[in-house]
Amino acid sequence: MTLFRQIYALLFVLFSLTIASLAYVQFNETQSFLTKQMESDLNNASHSLSLMLVPALESGDTVATETLVNVLFEGGYYKQIKLTWLVDGKQQVWNNAIRVQNVPQWFIDLGIFKPISKENVITSGWLQLAKIEITAHPGFGYHEMWRILSNTVIVFAILFLVAILFARVGLSIILKPLHALSEHAKKIANRQFGPDMPTPKTTELKELVQAFNSMSSQLKQVFSSLDDEVSALRKKNLVDQVSNLPNRQYMVSRINGWLSEPNSGALFLVKMDWLEDVHSQYGYQVRDETIKLLAEKLHQSLDSVTPSVIARIAAYEFAFLVEESEHEQLVSYLQNLIRTVNKEVSKAGCKPNEQFNIGIAERSGQMNVSDILAQADNALQKSIKDNKVFHWYENNQQQLFNRDEWRNKLTYAIKNNQFQFRWQPILDNERNTPCQRELYCQLTLDGKVLHAGQFMPFIEILSLGTMLDRCLIEAVNKHHLFDRNYEPVAINLTYQSISDRDFHSWIKHFLRNHKTPERICFEIPEASVYSDLSACEHLCDIIRDSGAHFGIDHFGRQFGSMAYLQNLRPSYVKLDQSFAFIEENQHNSELCRALVNVAKGLDIQVIVTGIQEPEQLARFSDLRLDAYQGFIEPPVDIKLE
Repeated sequence: MTLFRQIYALLFVLFSLTIASLAYVQFNETQSFLTKQMESDLNNASHSLSLMLVPALESGDTVATETLVNVLFEGGYYKQIKLTWLVDGKQQVWNNAIRVQNVPQWFIDLGIFKPISKENVITSGWLQLAKIEITAHPGFGYHEMWRILSNTVIVFAILFLVAILFARVGLSIILKPLHALSEHAKKIANRQFGPDMPTPKTTELKELVQAFNSMSSQLKQVFSSLDDEVSALRKKNLVDQVSNLPNRQYMVSRINGWLSEPNSGALFLVKMDWLEDVHSQYGYQVRDETIKLLAEKLHQSLDSVTPSVIARIAAYEFAFLVEESEHEQLVSYLQNLIRTVNKEVSKAGCKPNEQFNIGIAERSGQMNVSDILAQADNALQKSIKDNKVFHWYENNQQQLFNRDEWRNKLTYAIKNNQFQFRWQPILDNERNTPCQRELYCQLTLDGKVLHAGQFMPFIEILSLGTMLDRCLIEAVNKHHLFDRNYEPVAINLTYQSISDRDFHSWIKHFLRNHKTPERICFEIPEASVYSDLSACEHLCDIIRDSGAHFGIDHFGRQFGSMAYLQNLRPSYVKLDQSFAFIEENQHNSELCRALVNVAKGLDIQVIVTGIQEPEQLARFSDLRLDAYQGFIEPPVDIKLE
């Protein structure tokens, strides 16, 4: 029971007791007063009647006697009059059949008033003439008692309702700061640190609110300090201080993560010797400023083509990692890269298409970091040797389909639900048992089984993400995959679905009509959070309110504040796969620890991904991780019903 209801109930009981006590006193006083009044009337009536009957009794006139008694009966509440003539013992009895009007019979049956009788001897001088006995009728008492009690109950009821109403309004006003304090405490418990509460006038509540504001401020400061620590570690260990781009260490770990999962794309290595001319002519300060401006221009120009990771890996060498892109998109990326560099070369007074070279290695088959770096470097050296702007490392793997063929085949596959499913268990770190399963899809085209990394770039390019997500969710639900195990099933959402408000409405309707929404998880890539935070917040609110769960995938990959965790409040985060390749002696382990502390500080589960061997998992033993995922427990095919 809430404090408001407790106080309200206490006031209700106290007021009820007060009214009951007053009613009891009023009842007794009224009963006593009416009884005395009836006794007084009876005495007066007996005395008056005795005096009036003396002449009639002396003369023995029974008719006159009866007339006088009847007059008395007509003027008051009397039940019986008995007259005994002492001369001959004759008795006369008069009974009054008065009925009490407007008084319920059950009230009369309570027996509140006892019968009252008065006996008197009528004399004439020393001679006793007769004995008269008058019994009062209690009807007058019941009538008056009922009238008084009815009026009293009506007044008390009105007072009671008014008092209860004022008590409710008054308590609501008085306890409003306490209610606000309760809501504020819930937000603090959920690690949501909003503005300070206004200080109430009540002394006790004022001190309590001030204490909560202080605690909230301190907790907010702790989270901010953790966020600042993450930013500082990133800047220290993973960012080039001149260009503010990621450094070689970050790029290598990012490539590791990219190659550890099915994907597509390419690696560009660019050597810019014209920057050395700028250094020799204008000094290192102008060179550094030129590098900084060049980094800004590269981001502005290339991000419009496709998202990529741009890193400065040496004094005059840059690396460009383009993920989830098909060949035509890579060609467009290369054209924009050359165009942007030529503009900056011309501004520096150098000749376009000279003194910079580009080597491109496109991902194909199973590759490791050494393979892709070696291919890109060979292409770069070939470009330098042949005095060409770029060289594309020869790749014998032919493109499966052109863009129009991909559009037709993917659209047909989505409409006819031709996808197969696999899932990979996510293991609890303590019990080593599955706590969740991540769903993957495959597609068979022209007799070839394609993994998501092969066709997902075309899904994004052709804006088929929303269609695909709806198709997969409906297929999973149709085959009852959510109900096959007790652990939840995680589904990755595409960028298009996350930003599509029509998809938000559809998923809201789907979850509300689902029997077990608590067994459904949706994973949102961290890049989507930074690119469209408002859409992510809207989608996450829908998922949470429907009883389902969601998590952040590739956590820690992006350079930015972790403050979004307070707004989204995900159930879990998955550390980016690049952290699985951090060696114990590397400074990046400090960054990983800081990221884990940020999530743990907000009571968010942390899952490490990309675990291939037990030795990798052992490196995270002291970070209090909740679960792990990787090819240490590979995906398995799902047999559909």
